[in-house]
Amino acid sequence: MEISLRLKEIANMVDKCQSVVDVGTDHAYIPIYLIKNDICKSAIAGDINKGPLDRAKNNINSHNLQNKIQCRLGPGLTKIHPKEVNGAIIAGMGGHLIKDILEESKEVFKNLDFLILQPVQNPEALREYIYIMGYRILKESLVLEDNRFYEIIKIKYDENHKSVDPIYYEIGEYLINTKHPLIKKFLYNNIDKYKKILQYIREDTGSAALRKAEIKEKIFKLEELVQCI
Repeated sequence: MEISLRLKEIANMVDKCQSVVDVGTDHAYIPIYLIKNDICKSAIAGDINKGPLDRAKNNINSHNLQNKIQCRLGPGLTKIHPKEVNGAIIAGMGGHLIKDILEESKEVFKNLDFLILQPVQNPEALREYIYIMGYRILKESLVLEDNRFYEIIKIKYDENHKSVDPIYYEIGEYLINTKHPLIKKFLYNNIDKYKKILQYIREDTGSAALRKAEIKEKIFKLEELVQCI
């Protein structure tokens, strides 16, 4: 079964295991891919909305995997019991929503071997939360698809609080340390984004001056990271 580059990279970060849950599964592409490629033996496809879950069920049935993939209707990880699955995937949601899901189902999260997150907005807010809470970042990856970067973060519950430069909320430290093939392009993309924002700040106010200073500091730090690659 062919799936997008983004979904394939998420699936490739899943450890070989007994069972995983895919939160916000939509068409159940990831659970189907994981079963068909012998990455896990069973899976749970979860979604808060009935429509996407019905699409998932139809897709699962068309692949004759209804005995290996369960569908559950409900928000986040609320329909999962602690120790029921080895790992979880939460992809295609905003960073703030992912934070809320982890907060409301901490007992489930604590018992997972791994959790793969793919925020589509506010990845910096999610990373800041991960560091503040002391969760362990196992791996990070980047995908460039249809001219858009996607960040993928694999974590595990821990209480190892670590203080890092705030620039690493925005750019994964793991990506820098491992010199991910796309990291330099990603850094330049962020630098260009902030330079464009600077051009749009035209007000001559104290708050505008403060915002400009913050953005210039980010650009400086991002350019420093480019030199580390």
